[in-house]
Amino acid sequence: MLVISAVGVVWVRHLFAAAMFSGIFSFLSALLFVMLDAVDVAFTEAAVGAGVSTVLVLGTIVLTKRLEQERKVKENLRPLILVILTGMILIYGSLDMPEFGSSNTPAQSHLGLTYLESTPEQIGIPNVVTAVLASYRGFDTLGEVAVVFTAGVGVLVLLGGFMRNRRRKDQGEL
Repeated sequence: MLVISAVGVVWVRHLFAAAMFSGIFSFLSALLFVMLDAVDVAFTEAAVGAGVSTVLVLGTIVLTKRLEQERKVKENLRPLILVILTGMILIYGSLDMPEFGSSNTPAQSHLGLTYLESTPEQIGIPNVVTAVLASYRGFDTLGEVAVVFTAGVGVLVLLGGFMRNRRRKDQGEL
């Protein structure tokens, strides 16, 4: 379903449908993260990806046209080259990273073992990742939630001001 929604985002011409496919993709990603027991990432993906981002895209569509404009092939080459170049830089930057799952990484050799051994006794939660995020890093997680909430309120304030101005314009007050 993730692949179908991703293809839908790319291939549809109607911007509202693309925004909906994007929101569906983010929601499905959040469900995948829940299935992988990464509830903190799932919460952020649901709030920011499926929620705030979809609202921002829909607000942008209200301010612009409903359909994507036709572009010449020559205009599409610059963004494609930029994406390929960025991908190459990211791949180059990841070549120096330790092997996935290696026991020699800083995360594995310092506090990781302490958390794995003491979390079930100290907190009583079998999922160590959730325990670390909810208890050991509780204030940090609270800060992340506050940022997401503030972003949502900001979007609502912006859209509320836009809608008031649009009503005045429609009524001929401006």
